[in-house]
Amino acid sequence: MNRTSEVIYTIFGEPLKGSRGASPLYMQLQSRLREAVADAVLVSGDVLPPEREIAAALNVSRVTVRRAINDLVKEGLLTQRQGAGTFVTDRVQQPLNYLKSFSEVITQRGQQPGSSWLDRSLGVATAEEQQALAVGPQDEIVRLYRLRTSDGKPTALELASLPRRFIDNPFEVSSSLYETLAGKGFRPVKALQKIRAISIDAQRAELLNIEPGSAVLYIERLGLLKDGTPMEFTRSYFPGDSYDFVAEIRNPSESGPDE
Repeated sequence: MNRTSEVIYTIFGEPLKGSRGASPLYMQLQSRLREAVADAVLVSGDVLPPEREIAAALNVSRVTVRRAINDLVKEGLLTQRQGAGTFVTDRVQQPLNYLKSFSEVITQRGQQPGSSWLDRSLGVATAEEQQALAVGPQDEIVRLYRLRTSDGKPTALELASLPRRFIDNPFEVSSSLYETLAGKGFRPVKALQKIRAISIDAQRAELLNIEPGSAVLYIERLGLLKDGTPMEFTRSYFPGDSYDFVAEIRNPSESGPDE
């Protein structure tokens, strides 16, 4: 049995549940594909069978298969290449249309997010933090600086600054910052991001295990509460050869009435 046949048998061997109360068929297919990546049945670079084969194996329409795959492409779990098919993404892709934490993005790809703490501290706001977070020079700021990893591989450097009224103690955050904020009712609902390419300095390059001067994506993100209050100022460095940011762009004249 070849690799494609094994994938079809393992993932698509059982029909989807079309009974009342079950999740929509396309969502069931998405769940199977996510689980297949999480369980390493599908690994980075694997090609999915053609849509018609998946549809035939599950006895569903190609429209259902296409919707499931398109959504996972937007998430970054899958990548489509013209004339070559649909692949499990071998680069981290983060949609810019959705506000997700690093941990959420990596977990959705079926990988294990991790962190190495470089600094957790409390201090008065710097001039840069005052401007970004709309705080005064005497306001206290929690700073969280860490190396982010995916399956143990260095993936990003991340420095987050938050006013102390949102997180009192920097050691409260053990893994996901957004999970900690959500538990306090302060998870940001939207963000403003600036992205540019820069050359990495020697100190940061060593942490990311890349050559000094390598191209990286430098991102500034300002997280906002529902009322527009700025509450998270994060500066991140992503190696340019392993991370993509993806945005869906629409023609306003073709948008629906609710968009």
